[in-house]
Amino acid sequence: SMRQIAQAAGVSVGGLYLYFSDKETLYLTLMQESLVALNQTTRETLQKISDPREAMRSFITISIEHAKSRREMILLQGRELGFSFGLEIKQEFFRERRKVIEGIILQGVDAGVFAPCDAKESARVIFNALRGYIVSILIDEEGLFGAEECYNLFLNGLLRR
Repeated sequence: SMRQIAQAAGVSVGGLYLYFSDKETLYLTLMQESLVALNQTTRETLQKISDPREAMRSFITISIEHAKSRREMILLQGRELGFSFGLEIKQEFFRERRKVIEGIILQGVDAGVFAPCDAKESARVIFNALRGYIVSILIDEEGLFGAEECYNLFLNGLLRR
């Protein structure tokens, strides 16, 4: 409840209502800020990396660590608000994440490190497989395998042989 949130945050209920009309609006704001921060962190990290293999490793690691650190928030959304809550915000976030992966793939193909492929479709496959993996982490904290194995699995399909 808003009363519990205000108490946990150490603010008055009235003060909380000055900024957020209900807990859904509060959650939506927190979700959007979290996703924007993740995209910014990802962009800043990838700008420093020239090797597409390392860029892919960093993208996967950042994505998985972000999901692990926000596990309770993500689970709350599914349990109480429904996975379609904030759909437009998530769709834009997903589009941006796929574009980042696509850029890494194109960079790798141009460098001759990755095999020629349809970068847009490959990015969709990687993104959705990564999303599925992240869901498994949310359900089972240990997940199916580590971030490094996830990276190796994706990279083995991209490397030029």
